[in-house]
Amino acid sequence: MKFKLFNDHTSLIMLMLNQTDFTPASFILNGVPGLEDMHIWISFPFCSMYVVAMVGNCGLLYLIRYEDSLHRPMYYFLAMLSLTDLVMCSSTIPKALVIFWFHLKEISFDECLVQMFFIHTFTGMESGVLMLMALDRYVAICYPLRYSTILTNPVIAKVGLTTFLRAVILIIPFTFLTKRLPYCKGNIIPHTYCDHMSVAKLSCGNVKVNAIYGLMVALLIGGFDILCITISYTMILRAVVSLSSTDAQQKAFSTCTAHICAIVFSYSPAFFSFFSHRFGGHTIPPSCHIIVANIYLLLPPTMNPVVYGVKTKQIRDCVLRILSCSKDTKSQSI
Repeated sequence: MKFKLFNDHTSLIMLMLNQTDFTPASFILNGVPGLEDMHIWISFPFCSMYVVAMVGNCGLLYLIRYEDSLHRPMYYFLAMLSLTDLVMCSSTIPKALVIFWFHLKEISFDECLVQMFFIHTFTGMESGVLMLMALDRYVAICYPLRYSTILTNPVIAKVGLTTFLRAVILIIPFTFLTKRLPYCKGNIIPHTYCDHMSVAKLSCGNVKVNAIYGLMVALLIGGFDILCITISYTMILRAVVSLSSTDAQQKAFSTCTAHICAIVFSYSPAFFSFFSHRFGGHTIPPSCHIIVANIYLLLPPTMNPVVYGVKTKQIRDCVLRILSCSKDTKSQSI
């Protein structure tokens, strides 16, 4: 009886410790494990891509805001994508550069949760906006005469807000699921940012709920969006093939080129990271996982403005007109 009481008392003490003392004040973000000596070299492409992403997306937002010819549904969705890209890469890259350059690796527990929330919310938002842009292309090609009446400004605002709220509502539980865990496996995260499962793996509690919920959210957001994108492009392909003129087919499909590139840039690193974690976890080094995870957050914001600037005639014409006007102004002042 005494032994049983002792065990119960010990279990109670452990439970109290789990709830109080096992929440760390801060974590240490260790950067890219195994490549600590190369952090300074890794920082250069990261910094260059981040600068391109900031300049490119801010430039796109400026053009869409002030150019009347870009006040159309396609460009409003592009503005949503640019804004999402800015927040997504700014949530991670500045902290990663501070780690690489100044070795300031500490991040408080609450800051870690906030960073985790922003990263997962806006990656979910990125996927949702790409899905909306696929639906936009579907309406533009399959129902060209009704395009402006279907995708009115109120409709665009509502679907954009719905996509954002979907991401927020599904990601908020991550913070509570992570906060409830007891942490007794140290406070060093082998990553450049606070990823949900990277933080949860430091817990000595049961993280099965976190893993299951993470997979469920991936299916609800990524799976649903990919399904909608696939259906949209299947219908687009059928509509384009049915056109009698080859020139009309090429013109119709050329309007989708930039969006297809954006999908490839966004989902390729995500698929690699997802499948490598599950099927190649022991053969692929951790440093590769960390670099791909950062590329997943940095490549789309860097490439999307470049691709849309090159592939979209209206944006290209606006940029050339602004450049020619500034050149004329400079020559007159001289």
